[in-house]
Formats: sequence, C-alpha cells, structure tokens
Amino acid sequence: MQKPIVALVGRPNVGKSTLFNRLVGERLAVTDDIPGTTRDRISAESEWNGIIFEVIDTGGIDPITVSSGSHHEPLSLGSAKFIDEIRHQAEIAIQEADVVLFITDSESGITSADVEVAQILRRSQKKIDGRLFPPIILVVNKADNMARREQAVQFYELGMGEPYAISALHGTGTGDLLDAVVGNFHQQDEQVEDEGIRVAIVGKPNAGKSSLLNKILGQERAIVSPIPGTTRDAIDTQIMFNEIPITLIDTAGIRRRGRVSPGVEKFSVFRSMRAIERSDVVLLVIDAASGITAQDTHIAGYILDAWKSAIVIVNKWDVIEKDTYTMEAYSQRIRGELNFMDFVPVLFISALTGQRVNKVLPLMLQVHEERLVRLPTSKFNAILRAAQEKHPAPSHAGRHLRIYYGTQVRNDPPTFLLHVNDPKLSHFTYERFLENRLREEYPFLGTPIRFVMRSHRKE
Repeated sequence: MQKPIVALVGRPNVGKSTLFNRLVGERLAVTDDIPGTTRDRISAESEWNGIIFEVIDTGGIDPITVSSGSHHEPLSLGSAKFIDEIRHQAEIAIQEADVVLFITDSESGITSADVEVAQILRRSQKKIDGRLFPPIILVVNKADNMARREQAVQFYELGMGEPYAISALHGTGTGDLLDAVVGNFHQQDEQVEDEGIRVAIVGKPNAGKSSLLNKILGQERAIVSPIPGTTRDAIDTQIMFNEIPITLIDTAGIRRRGRVSPGVEKFSVFRSMRAIERSDVVLLVIDAASGITAQDTHIAGYILDAWKSAIVIVNKWDVIEKDTYTMEAYSQRIRGELNFMDFVPVLFISALTGQRVNKVLPLMLQVHEERLVRLPTSKFNAILRAAQEKHPAPSHAGRHLRIYYGTQVRNDPPTFLLHVNDPKLSHFTYERFLENRLREEYPFLGTPIRFVMRSHRKE
C-alpha cells in the first residue's frame, strides 16, 4: 500500500523547513549525493510508532521579499502576490496530502497572512464519508518556553481546531504532534494491486505526456476500464496489449500558466515521484525542442532512487531539423546529461504525428521482461571471476576487496548478493565496473542493477 503523505503548509518564516528536518532527520532533508546528480530534497520518509509516511516541504517560497537592486525590501504580508503564492501552495498540498500540517509562529502571534492561509485551507477541503479530507492539524511553532506554550491558546481564533504548541528547533511537543498525525491517517482497506504491468508517464509540463497517452489509446483502442488513480486528480487507464494487461499512469495534472511558482514546480516533481513509486516501468518524456532540463534530471534521479526500469521518450521529434547524424548526436547528449542511467534505451517519437509511437509499448514489454530475468548462479559467478581477473579491486589501506562468490537473490529489480571479505572495502566505482561487465553478458535493458555486499569468512 502506498505511504501516506504529510504536507507542511504555512506562510514564510514560521519554521516549515526546521520542522521538516526534525521529522525526517537532518541528514536526509537538504541534499542527496548520488553519482551523476545532486538535487534538492523536497520530500523524505519519516516513521512514527511503526508507521512509515512521506513528508513534503513547501518551503522555498519566500514571496515576502523582492529583489530591489542589491538589497531586499519586505512586502506586505497581505499583498496579492503573497496570497497568490500561498494559494497555489495550499491547493496543491490539499490535492496530494493525506494530512496537512498548518504551521504558524507563536513568536509573532496570529497575522493576517495566517488568517488568509486558514481560509484557503478550509475552502480546499472536501467532505468524504462524512469527514473533511484531508484533515488539517494546526501547529504553533517556536513555542520554546512555557509562556509561549500558554499563549498558543490564542490560535483557537483561526477556527482550525486544537493548536499543537511545539518547538521544531528543540523537538518539544513533536511526539504529541506525531501521535495526532498518524491518528489522522485515513484507514483504507488493503488494496489489491492491479494485475499486469504498471507504466508511469512522467516528465516536465508540456513535454507531451497527455498527447502520448492519447495517441497510445487511439491506436490500440483496447480500453478495458478507466479506474480511479491513487493520486486523487489523476486517472489510471487500463489497456490490453499482446494479451497483457497494462495500467497507464498519467501525471499530466499540472500545466504551466504563465510563470509557475516554485511551490507548484516542486509539487509537479513530487506528483511524478508518486507515480514512479507505483510503477514497474517509467516513460520519461522529454521535449526535443527544449532538450534535457534540470527538472528532467531530477525526475530521472527519482526513477533511479526507486530502482524502477525506464525508457527515455524524446517527443516532438517532428519539429527538429535533422540530417543523418542528428539522432545519434542527440542520443549522446542525453546520455551525457543522464550519465547515471546509461543503460536506459532512448526512443525518438512524435505524439502529434504518431511517428514511432507504435514502438513504445513493445519496447516497454522488452524492458519489463529484462527486469524479471534471473541469472543462474554458475553463470553469474563465471562473470564475477572473469571481471576480477581482468581488473582486481583497488586496495584500501593495503587491503583488497575479495569477492568469494555471488548469487541473484531477487528480480524486480535484479539484485545480486556478493559474499566478500569486508564490505567496507567496496567502492561504487568498482561496483560500476562489475555492473558494466555483467551488462556485457546480459544487458538488463532499461533496468537498474543492485549489488548487496555481505561479509563472509572464507574457511
């Protein structure tokens, strides 16, 4: 079952990011260093009383200051610009979250901006089975002493229920808050996963995700039934292809309308993350005209984080002026930008004209088949021996990593357990070498490979 979502919402400078760090752990909250990409962390897992959930931060929106030459000048908290930013932030959080934490500041008390945010949140709630959804928990942050905790009662005026006085900086009161959070998760019946292959169509806005989906459906004309998606504003579509049931997960819910606020842009990435989590294979759709963007790289990183198989779909290929070498040059450029996913196939299409769209589903089936491959132990160990003979592991403090034997312990994704003298002697560059040697024998097209090292004392 999908992890519940907790969104942090509130005006700037109330401590949303500090609370985010407190809930998920500071080492996860800022950046994640992965070979090939470094990106802002806008969400992370948290756990309380054995319940795992995802926390998303709407920080990064700071509309109360505007650049004015070399300095910044404050804007009125009630300004139209500020309210517009907060409205975007709150509405999208309401769409995505299972619980919303409305963060306020005990130090400054109730402000006109807090009142506006409260009104936006109330208007955005929906009644489901007799209760308002998602539930909103009022958090009064920066209650660092007894006097401020006692003053938190004034926040009852917002009409958002009981205020939880906490100090995100020191951790005071966060236990009671987390009890309330997990107590508000909507209990759902255990869902049976759809049979067949789940395929997420992701990418930045206007890359052509919906056009690709429509073209696929228009060509196949084999829709079984539209079913409500886990994401509340998306619709999953089931089709049959080569007698195999396929669920297409569309993430084209957010479109650019003029300038998009940072919060909206970040949530569009988060929506893709949720779709990726539910999928077996991901179609990363790229706009050929604009090329690889930072958002494309971010989404590709999330695909790799989730150990999902993938295909890069370069859409709008019809608008590119081409010669004999254009496709190869473009492919090399993509692989340079996504150098941490060089095992992923690239397909050039035009959803508008239908060019090569008929190749999308067959390639997806091929990638999915590769994801499920299980190599015999004897063959895998022969590959390991040949790799070590060609290039022994480099030494560390005078010691060499020794791999005694290995076996594939699972597929989906392919996972290999290596019995070694000391896992601490392993380095990702040598694991990358082993992966490349393995792919020379069996490519595992479009699918990440995971190595797990286990200490083993050789008799």
